[in-house]
Amino acid sequence: MSTNTSTIESRVRSYCRSFPTTFVRAEGSTMIDVEGQRYLDFFAGAGALNYGHNEAFMRERLLAYIEDCGIGHSLDMATRAKGEFLDAFERLVLVPRDLRYRVMFTGPTGTNAVEAALKLARKVTGRRSVVAFTNAFHGMTLGALAVTGNRVHRVGVGASSSDVVRMPFDGYLGPSVDTMEYIEMMLDDPSSGVDPPAAFIVETIQAEGGIHVASVAWLRRLHELAQRHGALLIVDDIQVGCGRAGTFFSFERAGLRPDVVCLSKSISGMGLPFALALIRPEVDVWEPGEHNGTFRGNNLAFVTARAALERFWTDDRLMLDVAVKSTRVAERLRGIAERSGAAARGRGLIQGLVFDHAPSLAKTAMQAAFHRGLVIETAGARNQVLKLLPPLTIEQQDLDAGLDIIEAAVMSACEGAR
Repeated sequence: MSTNTSTIESRVRSYCRSFPTTFVRAEGSTMIDVEGQRYLDFFAGAGALNYGHNEAFMRERLLAYIEDCGIGHSLDMATRAKGEFLDAFERLVLVPRDLRYRVMFTGPTGTNAVEAALKLARKVTGRRSVVAFTNAFHGMTLGALAVTGNRVHRVGVGASSSDVVRMPFDGYLGPSVDTMEYIEMMLDDPSSGVDPPAAFIVETIQAEGGIHVASVAWLRRLHELAQRHGALLIVDDIQVGCGRAGTFFSFERAGLRPDVVCLSKSISGMGLPFALALIRPEVDVWEPGEHNGTFRGNNLAFVTARAALERFWTDDRLMLDVAVKSTRVAERLRGIAERSGAAARGRGLIQGLVFDHAPSLAKTAMQAAFHRGLVIETAGARNQVLKLLPPLTIEQQDLDAGLDIIEAAVMSACEGAR
């Protein structure tokens, strides 16, 4: 049963075109359609399901809360569910990493967090321009679209880029070019035409942009440059946070202290709408009610978010497990890349096969994988990257089975292209 035959849903729908079936159940790393066909999930809700589908501990907490008639919607009023989430987040995430942030509930999705971060940076500095990077993706509302790189998302929607200065991401100009040297020169030269910005907004791993991983050295120099010019550093950790990159925050290995961190997707644990902006106390200059939104208080998400933290972040077991799995994925992808002419790249459990030499192979392989029982997507400016995003909690046998499907799908795509 295909959702592509719908006559009432807008033509804008996309994922149902890539995965033409009707899903009815899901648990862990498995999705089941109306015909009873089982699919391994290497998509994980575009990063919203780091702990898989319907994880038992979170599900039980949520059902108990609903059964007890717990508050569902509360704007930004104080509720027990919100207070318990904040306590768990401070105790299990911030304090162990020696991070001092205030938590801003921005609205239900990641783009709400980005909009709030950009607005705050302009308020703090009194400046308008923002430095964003090539291949960036930050959301689908107008401010977030303006700092997004891919013109496919920006064309025809009126997203003004007049206050955005686009700079090359790490590696964008090739391995022999130090892009940070170029950026530093442009900002340090008073006659370059580039004025000190309100903020730099960056993904440490560009997910939708094609799994480009910034080096530790590049990120540290960016942080120093922002500080030198009195600009805020905004890290968009919406897709690669919450453990995806191998640590809770993707920037931990670089030792950064961003001024603002945007979180969404897997922060709720179960895929419920929930987004945060973490703000250094020194730049929390909001007046009460100056930035608001009806759906800041999703208490059901507070419940599952707290449960996720208490289930997976009281020790290092999940991250040690992710390290083992990511090594296994990298090894398998390198082998597939050698056989197919692709390149393998990524970190943690966001990795991919890059078909720069033949971009259409990624989509062909994605379709072949779906027919073999695997849900996986493509990424990159030309959809040339087959992007692996399995749940962090995936069982080893399921991970291996999915990698086997990918290998078969890629080789089938390559054979068909000859």
